[in-house]
Amino acid sequence: MKVMVTGGSGFIGSAVCRHLLLDLGLDVVNIDKLTYAATEGATAMLERHPGYSFHKLDIRERGAIQRVMEKEGVDAIMHLAAESHVDRSIDGPGAFIETNILGTYALLQAARSYLDGLPEERRLLFRFHHVSTDEVFGELPLSGGLFTEATPYAPSSPYSASKASSDHLVMAWHHTFGLPVVLSNCSNNYGPFQFPEKLIPLMILNGLEGKPLPVYGTGENVRDWLHVEDHARALALVLTRGRTGQSYNIGGRNERSNLAVVQTIADLLDEARPLPSASRRELITFVGDRPGHDLRYAIDARKAEAELGWKAHYGFDTGLRKTISWYLDNEAWWRPLREARYAGQRLGANG
Repeated sequence: MKVMVTGGSGFIGSAVCRHLLLDLGLDVVNIDKLTYAATEGATAMLERHPGYSFHKLDIRERGAIQRVMEKEGVDAIMHLAAESHVDRSIDGPGAFIETNILGTYALLQAARSYLDGLPEERRLLFRFHHVSTDEVFGELPLSGGLFTEATPYAPSSPYSASKASSDHLVMAWHHTFGLPVVLSNCSNNYGPFQFPEKLIPLMILNGLEGKPLPVYGTGENVRDWLHVEDHARALALVLTRGRTGQSYNIGGRNERSNLAVVQTIADLLDEARPLPSASRRELITFVGDRPGHDLRYAIDARKAEAELGWKAHYGFDTGLRKTISWYLDNEAWWRPLREARYAGQRLGANG
């Protein structure tokens, strides 16, 4: 089986490429535009593997994408390429419309044309897996409730609205044109190779350098945290075992407030690399809240667990310790990003 992964050089996409190729023995075709958030180092261990190929392409380039499909003879598409940072979508929503909506449209059309040219036996096995976010569902109250696959969409940021739009396009292409699709919506990911503007790596790196740990509002916003390796395993199961036309929610059952996450990171860094004279909790600073900041996200993953046999391996405390250790051991990866591309002062994804 040969799988095309769009956005395969990004944080989640590279974890998917590594899992498919190294753990499952599948061939991988990585399509990535290599924007600011993509780092080739995340797939460096794959580059000499005979089952791996890379094509630098924008997913909006429909003709070029289709030619790669035909040249490589792909059997499935996992679509992860997306603009994904909420703060950036507020500052500049245009890129999110272009990539997440128009890019998904172009990819769907390329897949349709490619599928039409396949022999019958290969058409029956082909799958288009669209990877999305729990943010399309809006927010939940702190008092309870979970997002299920039947939860109505209620996006509240340009990012989540663009992802909701792409979800609807994918399902429409299934119902109208018969494209064999599966869809998944995940909770907040964390783990190795995450770009330093996101909440957890930003807090780790600021904390290492003794810089402020900025938290939006009062820090009460709650997210369900999912280790990226657990997510990669789930996505492979959605692709290979999921029912076409169905969506699957993927979550870690690890709800934490943003403040609790930052406090835990501060404590773990104090254990690993103590500061000379202070606790890192003293670095926590509360700043003005983000416009339209959703209060709480939480995933009900029972459908994926029951139908696909998937369950998250990492509890949050274990996964966070492992993630902090990775950043401590891989300064050669994150230091150039932090210095050359990102000044370290912008807030991370506090949800």
